[in-house]
Amino acid sequence: MTNLPVELRGQLSEHFSLELPAVKERTAPAPDGSQKYLFTLTDGALIESVYMPMRDRTSICVSSQAGCAVGCTFCVTGFFGGGRNLQPSEIVGQYRVIREEHNLSPEQINIVFMGMGEPLLNYDALVDSLETLYLEIAPKRMTVSTSGIIPGIEDLAALDRRPNLAVSINAPDAKRREEIMPITRKYPLSELMAALRNFPLDHGRFITAEYVLIREFNDSPEDARLLARLLRGVQAKVNLIPLNEDANLPAWMKRPEDERIDRFADALTRERVPITVRRSKGRDIAAACGQLRGKTDRKRKAST
Repeated sequence: MTNLPVELRGQLSEHFSLELPAVKERTAPAPDGSQKYLFTLTDGALIESVYMPMRDRTSICVSSQAGCAVGCTFCVTGFFGGGRNLQPSEIVGQYRVIREEHNLSPEQINIVFMGMGEPLLNYDALVDSLETLYLEIAPKRMTVSTSGIIPGIEDLAALDRRPNLAVSINAPDAKRREEIMPITRKYPLSELMAALRNFPLDHGRFITAEYVLIREFNDSPEDARLLARLLRGVQAKVNLIPLNEDANLPAWMKRPEDERIDRFADALTRERVPITVRRSKGRDIAAACGQLRGKTDRKRKAST
């Protein structure tokens, strides 16, 4: 903008940027249309997003951190360890790139903060991002997923406008949850459930309990009944997610057979717990957190 004074241009360039995340790699569309994006940020950090078209809506999954320090053992992002917080522009930028590439109108889009990182450990940037996105997308079409950061959940509860809340539960008892989610030691499962019972919900909205099914670890019908008991008093629906296997995960972590998934789902249904089952969307494109970055890093290591 050469019509502005040089000094002012220097100040603007020091404090503001119009750059969007650069697409380093995008997968070919899966049979269901899903695509995974690997973005490079200005400092070289790598983050991931996912484009997931559905019948009448499209979900865009965005990252909030370049890495994750929470250390869930079933998550490839956790395998690579912590990374820096993203700026609000880097979070919203993922949405803008994917929206423009696929020629989407905001009315078609749901945003889910389920990519790399723990959104509630980057709370200020998360809230700034939500407020920017609210200019185009209603709060009821936004979902923030957390591993169970209780202070962040309480801060979200105090907002005037709140996104949907999804919480990774992944085990029906504290002992097993701590085995795969070390964050349980800092934020105990009993205290997390109390925070969820106190979370304010508008009419017709639910908290989503995310539950990654791992073969012969947390996937029996008895585990389903224990999960239903754990969720009593929480207006929740359960999203069952069969494990996305990856070479970076412990060798014992396997995806359950479809029959075991069905038995678990049936047991929850009999307990009158609303459920959805994520069957296959994204499996062909390594859509689980960190998997595309994991493949890229392995290729890079193999070539050095």
